[in-house]
Amino acid sequence: MATIDTPGRAAPPVVIDAEEARRERSRRLERTGRWLLPLIIMAAAIWFWDRICVWNEIPRYILPRPGVVLNTLIEDAGLLFSSLLVTLRITLLSLALAVFGGVGLSVLFTQSRWIEMSLFPFAIVLQVTPIVAIFPLINIYVDDQTTKLLLCAWIVAFFPILSNTTLGLNSVDRNLIDYFRLNGATRWQTLWHLRLPAAMPYFLGGLKIAGGLALIGAVVAEFVAGTAGQSSGLASRIIEAGYRLNAPRLFAALILISLTGIVIFLTLSWISHLVLHRWHESALKQEQ
Repeated sequence: MATIDTPGRAAPPVVIDAEEARRERSRRLERTGRWLLPLIIMAAAIWFWDRICVWNEIPRYILPRPGVVLNTLIEDAGLLFSSLLVTLRITLLSLALAVFGGVGLSVLFTQSRWIEMSLFPFAIVLQVTPIVAIFPLINIYVDDQTTKLLLCAWIVAFFPILSNTTLGLNSVDRNLIDYFRLNGATRWQTLWHLRLPAAMPYFLGGLKIAGGLALIGAVVAEFVAGTAGQSSGLASRIIEAGYRLNAPRLFAALILISLTGIVIFLTLSWISHLVLHRWHESALKQEQ
């Protein structure tokens, strides 16, 4: 039992439930551990990486120490970050096209089952076909290099948006659809006021997946193009560093790609939280 004193008047005792206090402590520990534990593990992994290099006297062209990689990242910042901008531009453009095309086609699918049955198998074919198998054809039929990379990254990022949004649009409670019909709502009104809000969590989940896949698609396409000397993104720096046995630059480029993926995921998660945190159950649970 605990009491709260108010100046000038006596306050009634406030009873703090032991179970509620335990839950509050657990929530505080969880909030702290969500950031602290990954940092501890990462620091331990970097220390272990450095010690392996020292204990085994591994040459830097095979496995550089973390400090060497950091110095390389600083010294080659101009070269690496200019290549990062190329990769990032392809990633964001392909993601934007995937959102536009995936959501638009999903809406079309919900308006006509015949269109969905006709076109959805082709989307599956694009998803399951490796991008390295498609790129030679794209290389033959498309002249502009940026368009080639953009198309490859879009193919990889497109399906999660399409699949998740279509699932969300088709998962609306049938009773609510019947209620809208009884009140004379048009297809557009039902779509705008019922289906799209209900599909938002599914779309945002697909968006977080597509963000990482867009980056992967851009890097893979740059790898394929880089072997022919047709790319200036981060993948081309990795290929160049591999040929020259410049392991520190190779690791620095890999770290930049990883950090870029993390930033994309965190940004899309933040956007998802902003959209959902006031009304959707999945986001409300995270705040409790």
